[in-house]
Amino acid sequence: MTWLEWVQTLLLVCGAGFYAVGTLGVLRFPDVYTRVHALTKADNLGLGLLVLGLLPAAGSVSEGFKLLLVWLVVLAGSATSGQLVARRARARGLQPWTEKPTA
Repeated sequence: MTWLEWVQTLLLVCGAGFYAVGTLGVLRFPDVYTRVHALTKADNLGLGLLVLGLLPAAGSVSEGFKLLLVWLVVLAGSATSGQLVARRARARGLQPWTEKPTA
């Protein structure tokens, strides 16, 4: 295995790990605001790492640009949908969670 394949594998595993952490955040966090934050941040970083891991395996420059374009579209869509969900939750009167965790 070459060093490039090791780096690609590491990026793909880390990207999948960020997806898993984002999913865990949705299941564990107490309110809609922290859940949206977990999804938008962890999943966007996870997808970015996956794209970076797949770029060297792209067959051509156009395929690489398509991967980057997909990532940018998902970034914009994720930010927009996260903002809309949080704005709608606020309009419905849902307050952010403020209780301090017990040690």
